[in-house]
Amino acid sequence: MCMPEITSGLDQARPRPLGTARGSKPGRVVWVHDPEVTNWKGPGDGHWWEANRVKQERADGMMARAVCELTGEGTVAGAWSRLFRHLNRSRGKGEVGYQAGEQIAIKPNWVGMIYREGHANLESYRFNSRQDYMNTAPQMILALLGQLTSVGVPPQHITVCDTLACLVHEYYDLLHGAFSAVRYEDFAGKFERLKVRASDQPLYWSSRPQDKAQDYLPGCFSEAQYLINFANLKSHTGGGVTLCAKNHFGSLIRWPVQQGYYDIHPNCFATANAIYRPLVDLIGHPHLGGKTVLYLVDGLFSGVHPRDPVPQRMQSPPFKGQWSCSLLASQDPLAIDSVGFDFLAAEWPEFARKGGVDDYLHEAALANDPPSGTYYDPGHATATQRLPSLGVHEHWNNPQEKKYSRNLGSGEGIELVSARIGSGDRR
Repeated sequence: MCMPEITSGLDQARPRPLGTARGSKPGRVVWVHDPEVTNWKGPGDGHWWEANRVKQERADGMMARAVCELTGEGTVAGAWSRLFRHLNRSRGKGEVGYQAGEQIAIKPNWVGMIYREGHANLESYRFNSRQDYMNTAPQMILALLGQLTSVGVPPQHITVCDTLACLVHEYYDLLHGAFSAVRYEDFAGKFERLKVRASDQPLYWSSRPQDKAQDYLPGCFSEAQYLINFANLKSHTGGGVTLCAKNHFGSLIRWPVQQGYYDIHPNCFATANAIYRPLVDLIGHPHLGGKTVLYLVDGLFSGVHPRDPVPQRMQSPPFKGQWSCSLLASQDPLAIDSVGFDFLAAEWPEFARKGGVDDYLHEAALANDPPSGTYYDPGHATATQRLPSLGVHEHWNNPQEKKYSRNLGSGEGIELVSARIGSGDRR
């Protein structure tokens, strides 16, 4: 009865921010929308990732616009300088940018290539099925790699890794063909890919489960100085949404429900409010969220996982029957998931608006004193150092205006910056 501002969650009459906004422009989320980025007509017109159906030059333009709008800089080089410097300053390293030899890990969401589910063939390393599933697009990763190398990051110091994926030839040939020196790590490590390996860096669940195998982070994440979280814009039949936080299910060296380990699913999919949420530990771990320099959500194509084997055209404004053709960017992990949530709730409310879906955002925004009372501390074996607020969460005023408290001048929450590129109607 003392927390109506927290537990209401989906009352959109007025945005009500929770937590402390992060970023050089606190709470800023950039939404780039380019209807001309693809000319794919849908199933029967080849596959969306082949034959320039996603136009690389337009994906490059979307990524450039995203980082420049996010930082307020006029050039990609200036934007990345600000991104690196802000993260280093916030973690006590001083006013320094990227330094020679530092490693960067990119975490895409390639759930459509999970080794256990049979859509990717572990022998041939080709798709068996779901060839048009909504994975993080290779064209978007190429746009990101192009930026990083252009600002002085050697490609051999960049690793692209989803620990549960089998990086099929269909994607690898595009990525490796353009950036052969980049390290590509996956589950099995066949056909010149590198096999992901465990580090000695543990992750502790703040629920303190007993008699469970210890979780460790992958070596490429533990050893990197920077992480880029590159998620997808998808709804989810179990969890309601799958965005940057849930992207870290592929940041562990095991299956999320693997026998003997802590089962992540029950508390991630629970419909209750004010309960322990494992996603907070993933967002807040010092070697995951603690070193994330940029959060991205690939919204070129969207749909509902695992229901939809192919993307679904979105009906909510401004899409009106087109592919979503979008990219989200932020330095605040909760702000970007909040905006992604609102887009998905407008399109598939039967999933996103289930009970408890945004509870992890409440817990993370108030991680220093969460509604559940959990002592969130994923970096220590026992409760030692409570996490601070991990960012800011709120919902927009309505799906038409898409305004948050900073847009309305009414609070220190989210600022959504909208940038439309192109004007084509790609129905």
